[in-house]
Amino acid sequence: MDVNTLSAVDAAWLAGLVDGEGTITLSRKHKNENRQLALSISNTERQLLEFTLRTVGAGKITRKCTAASHHTASFTCSIYNRQALALLRQLTPYLRSYKVKRAELILENYLTLMPGNGKYSSELKRQRTEFEQAVLAIKAGCN
Repeated sequence: MDVNTLSAVDAAWLAGLVDGEGTITLSRKHKNENRQLALSISNTERQLLEFTLRTVGAGKITRKCTAASHHTASFTCSIYNRQALALLRQLTPYLRSYKVKRAELILENYLTLMPGNGKYSSELKRQRTEFEQAVLAIKAGCN
């Protein structure tokens, strides 16, 4: 499934949302799995995330656990792997936070180092690990 082609206005708006409320990372869904590209936005306004989902044409919304009864319910809109990569291609020109560095590094290396077939030579595993560490080392105020 592909993502929608965004207008410049929608891409810039969504990039701002990712800069402020989002995450661009390489995460594991389960402890022993390889990391995968994840782009997510968390917010208390489900309507905002539903608009995001319709605009992008891919992903899913999940409800986050509420730590205390007085906390407002919050939700996360997430997109993974190749769909997240396709979306990043459209958002990166508009990103303004440290996340632009993560996005650029991912766009440059993800397909080569994370082919998705599960077959990795020892050299590719080493390069993949270095890539993951480089991406995760890029943090706000650190680079």
